[in-house]
Amino acid sequence: MKKIILTMAVALTSVLAVNAQTPSPSGTSDNPNAPEITFESEVIDYGTIDYNANGDREFKFKNTGKEPLIIQSATGSCGCTVPTAPKDPIPPGGTAVVKVHYDTKRVGSFEKQVTIVSNGKVPTKILKIKGTVKPDPNTQQNNNTVQPK
Repeated sequence: MKKIILTMAVALTSVLAVNAQTPSPSGTSDNPNAPEITFESEVIDYGTIDYNANGDREFKFKNTGKEPLIIQSATGSCGCTVPTAPKDPIPPGGTAVVKVHYDTKRVGSFEKQVTIVSNGKVPTKILKIKGTVKPDPNTQQNNNTVQPK
């Protein structure tokens, strides 16, 4: 009987430990003081830009929570989108930026994602960049050539 009770106690302890580490179903922290990352805008529209134009932009944000915000990672959806996040904690009320560089040597329309993972109330945020890169003017063919006689 002692073995059965001991086995049940160990199993119950294991279940409780796993549940304590599992995030809430909504994907948010249950900590009322958790940091909160609030972006001025979650989409940056480059518009129509020239080939090889400056592809640098910034997502400005504020920690609207009550504890320091730590950004654990910032990743682009492909190699053409390179984000850079602050390394230091952002104090409550503090502001910072996530810098993003898009490779503007890729002609055509684009829509890419930047995934931010933090210790915030909502641990994962998806940001977007979009726009259109014009063709390289140095590779266009001139159709007005003179035909030889």
